[in-house]
Amino acid sequence: MKRGLLIIFSGPSGVGKGTVRRLFFDREELNLAFSISMTTRGPRNGEVDGVDYKFVSKERFLDAIDNDEMLEYAEFVGNYYGTPMAEVERLRDEGKNVLLEIEVQGALQVIERVPDSLSIFLVPPSMEELRRRIEGRQTESQEIIQERLDKAAKEMELMNHYRYVICNENPQLAADTCALIIKRNIETTL
Repeated sequence: MKRGLLIIFSGPSGVGKGTVRRLFFDREELNLAFSISMTTRGPRNGEVDGVDYKFVSKERFLDAIDNDEMLEYAEFVGNYYGTPMAEVERLRDEGKNVLLEIEVQGALQVIERVPDSLSIFLVPPSMEELRRRIEGRQTESQEIIQERLDKAAKEMELMNHYRYVICNENPQLAADTCALIIKRNIETTL
């Protein structure tokens, strides 16, 4: 059995990673498995533990870092986010193409650690549109929104570290483009 690809899917907070992912994830020919990130932040309305994230205490997360159990991790606005390594390796060994939907800081760690990974960076059509999307969530204070926008501007400067950059002006078009990129990379690694 052929080992699965490791696919990094990232971009600034609020760019629509989750929306775009949901539009291409279930396409059978992509054989995707979603790696569920671990975080110390609390669940947002409608998020489910073990589905959207593995919600853990800060102590548990720091133990995982100390025990080298994380493929990547980052701290953002007072919370930790990261990818447990064991689950990713198990899925890839089963032939699944593992999709990591992660923050840019963590993505750069994975790109360095796994040089043959497939990296896709999703960008907003404009910073004004990104602000509108983040504010539209109505889940964060203006201070946190501004922190996210400031961080997004810095992250946009790092897009040249990724193999592919896709603009999310139209989520369906962005999803179709992601699917095509993944399919072509699957075919070239046969």
